[in-house]
Amino acid sequence: MEGLRDILRSTLGQSLRAMSDEDRIAAAWTVACGRALAERGTVVGFVDGVVHVEVADAAWMRQMVSMRSHLEAEVRRIAGAKVAGIHFEEKKFGAVVRKRKDSNERTGRRNPR
Repeated sequence: MEGLRDILRSTLGQSLRAMSDEDRIAAAWTVACGRALAERGTVVGFVDGVVHVEVADAAWMRQMVSMRSHLEAEVRRIAGAKVAGIHFEEKKFGAVVRKRKDSNERTGRRNPR
């Protein structure tokens, strides 16, 4: 299985050359960190050599931070980009929460409270 993974990394790296650095890094992310981590961390930017990753929650953040140097090296190698570091940030849910209309709001009646 490890041999197949190495082949995929090499092949992916070769096919990414025509893309921008940020697109190459985003495409390489899943291969670099594996499916489980990739499902919980998304590349959201690449600025001044730093990959910005939005992480699902604090537990996954700790896992990714503990693997930072390995992930940096793998993303750098696969994407062929000058990656100086990875910045992880916990995903923030939108400040605006859409409230479902209750039956009184839909009918135009006032709530008797």
